[in-house]
Amino acid sequence: MGVFQRFVAGISMALAAMLLSVPAVEASAATIRDGEFVTSDGAHIHYLQAGTRDTEPALVLIPGWTLTATLWHGQLETFSPSRRVIAVDSRSQGGSSLMQTGNTPERRAQDLHELLAQLQVKRFVIVGWSQGAQDVVAYIQQFGTADLAGVAFVDSPVSAGPAELDLHKEFSRQIITGLGVYAAHPAEYAERMVRSIFKREHPELDIGAVIASAQHTPPSIGTTMLVADIFGADRRPALQKIDKPTLVIASGESPLLDVQKEMAAGIRGAKLVVVPGAGHAVFVDDAVTFNQALGELLRRGR
Repeated sequence: MGVFQRFVAGISMALAAMLLSVPAVEASAATIRDGEFVTSDGAHIHYLQAGTRDTEPALVLIPGWTLTATLWHGQLETFSPSRRVIAVDSRSQGGSSLMQTGNTPERRAQDLHELLAQLQVKRFVIVGWSQGAQDVVAYIQQFGTADLAGVAFVDSPVSAGPAELDLHKEFSRQIITGLGVYAAHPAEYAERMVRSIFKREHPELDIGAVIASAQHTPPSIGTTMLVADIFGADRRPALQKIDKPTLVIASGESPLLDVQKEMAAGIRGAKLVVVPGAGHAVFVDDAVTFNQALGELLRRGR
């Protein structure tokens, strides 16, 4: 396996994200609405929402590295009949504006805090997939858990920051080696990344649109985000602040599965769900298992 392939395999299993390009379904019970919010530093944040605003807790969904809220289309439809569901395009991703600054989990957590205040969301379950897991724990570090009804980490451990270089040497080597490849060949990278996050066939997906969307974030910004996500800060201490029902749901194929198991064991009362036969996009490859686990978390968070 070449350098590029090793890089894609590593990043796609731990930090990649993807966009579900799903056509509207006429019979859908969900009315998914677009919204936009301007943060205190001028970023335009696009989000999707569905469901009633009066039902608590709300469900807040954060995507992974470089892609958009649209990937949560299935969860928006599944859970909105019983509650308000909000899926956010992180800054510099999807329909949100490209920003030269603030492309870190810590600033994205502040963006989320400001957005939810604007939307008057008082109590919610927060779900972060891949890069989104870093955003979740950054949110907890800055704002605590008072407004949270539950927490979900989806197929990603929380970063150890610079210590990753020693703790997970091969993974770190793949990331660092691949940064130049990503910068030089973004189109090829995007295609291989998107295709690698699935273990099952999804003929209903417009893979071309998924691949095209992966290039919305330019490599200059994407690289900054990636380095900040993995090596920027040791966010593990914030896990000790979690005092709400917690789900750690992981692909059985993840190269960081043992790290996720260790993380789950260190969070008081956390439930670990390992999804066999699913790729990094566990909520697409096995939506039934994923939605069942998330539904249970929502019930625990009442």
